[in-house]
Amino acid sequence: MQTSVTVSIVASTFALGLALTTAATLAQQSPSLDPAPSALTASAPDRFDLEVRTDFFAGFTGNVERLERGMAKSEAALAANPNHAEAMVWHGGGMIFKAGQAFRAGDTSTGRELFGSGLGEMNQAVALAPDNVGVRIPRGAILLEATRQMPPAQAEPLVQLAVNDYQHVLELQAKNFTSLGGHAKGELLFGLADGNARLGDLQKARQYFQRMTEEATPSPRREYAAAWLAGAAPQRVPACGPCHAAK
Repeated sequence: MQTSVTVSIVASTFALGLALTTAATLAQQSPSLDPAPSALTASAPDRFDLEVRTDFFAGFTGNVERLERGMAKSEAALAANPNHAEAMVWHGGGMIFKAGQAFRAGDTSTGRELFGSGLGEMNQAVALAPDNVGVRIPRGAILLEATRQMPPAQAEPLVQLAVNDYQHVLELQAKNFTSLGGHAKGELLFGLADGNARLGDLQKARQYFQRMTEEATPSPRREYAAAWLAGAAPQRVPACGPCHAAK
């Protein structure tokens, strides 16, 4: 079992995964979308990610104090409301990041415990709020990145969860998809294309990479999509870019 190798990559890629949270959540709750109240948009003024994301992003790049502050905010929200799905998914992501730190320090037992608990929290969050983009995208993004170096048999069920998350978000966004910005479109389509490619469904992967080249303008990942379609995908998956840098 190569869990230690797997989780150790989370530290270097985690900011990328959580950047997708911002892109999709801002897109979903943009004023340009349908203003009618819904489970997805009615609580926009109280979006939890706005309270914690900069702390988590800073934490995932090495700022221990900011990471603990983000975790503490999540724990406070959960203490007030144990079913706060957004706080739960962010807290679970923080635990997975800490699992990576434990594995790199050689503490395999703690790493496995943290990874399992973090995954459990994220899964519970999705069960509580299956139609909340601010819950679905964080879990999907984290799982796509945290599984890149896993053995296929170990990674496949987690990648499938991630693809399911992105697919569900695409369905939720269907009515307003054309009005989203190129960046938001690119992040969502890239998750679906990359995830399906890793699951071996090259037909679906090609469909989503093609849509990226046609619909996601601008997107920092369009060049990767074009290269993949030409049969020359780069070995390194492109990062989202500096637009979500921690502040």
